[in-house]
Amino acid sequence: MPYSHHSHSGQFCGHAKDTLEEVVQAAITKGFERFALTEHIPRPIEDFYPEEQNEHTEESLAKLFEAFYIEAQRLRNVYADKIQILIGFESEWIRPSTLQIIQGILAKHTFDFFIGSIHHTHTIPIDFNREMYEQAREKAGGTDARLFEDYFDSQFDMLLALKPPVVGHFDLIRLASDHRDASFKDMTSVWDKIHRNLEFIASYSGRLELNTSGLRKGLAEPYPCLAICQMFMRLGGAFVLSDDSHGTDQVATNYARLLAFVQNAGIKEIHYVDRAGLRCDDRFPSAGFSSIQTSSLAALPFWNNIQ
Repeated sequence: MPYSHHSHSGQFCGHAKDTLEEVVQAAITKGFERFALTEHIPRPIEDFYPEEQNEHTEESLAKLFEAFYIEAQRLRNVYADKIQILIGFESEWIRPSTLQIIQGILAKHTFDFFIGSIHHTHTIPIDFNREMYEQAREKAGGTDARLFEDYFDSQFDMLLALKPPVVGHFDLIRLASDHRDASFKDMTSVWDKIHRNLEFIASYSGRLELNTSGLRKGLAEPYPCLAICQMFMRLGGAFVLSDDSHGTDQVATNYARLLAFVQNAGIKEIHYVDRAGLRCDDRFPSAGFSSIQTSSLAALPFWNNIQ
């Protein structure tokens, strides 16, 4: 029965593997009840990821996203009796023109929700590799603390502009840093910005995704780390589950560890996007949110089939 709100495929993402249909089939095999298809939005050429630079133009990347939307709808219909497919996208927040791209996508298509993510600070990808992270850090002033501050300020700008229903990998900034295992508790100014952002997310009933990709990449805790989860709970915040899979072999990866993390954190309830759920955002008339108690979630047979 569990759910994932974040996935990519090699068909529509240059740093992923396998077709979108193969990813959906893997989700069915794993026993997911709901699975979200959330490919990246198109970007201007100056913001291409390295693997896209020799493969795409701005026009072809935009056409690829349109092809994703069509294929996602097809798969929703084909597999409707086996799984509830949710159609969304993962946003970026890179430069002022990014807002216009997102607004255009939302105006053109009907989605169930979207993920609001930050992958860049000072227009430089901060999770692609260590070299790019260091470039961003130098632009920020040369320290992790300064870069973290700028990351969370940029995230706050994104939150104000978009109010994303689900906020993706909230503390992604720590992945390539010298504080990757949440050892930034002494950064008082950073924590002030984290609290500000979490408070705003809670104010409009946004959800944080508990994202296992950090575990897959060697972090001790998923995104967000335990301290951030506890702060969000104190603010009345809610969570959804995500595997952030980039191919069939990553579907449900580390979900058993994620359940243990949820239980250890004291998270009593997990939310999920549901086409039959309570509507709370006029931008998404096709779906809302439902929830399940963590104790009920943990009792499902799903957990017998995954690691």
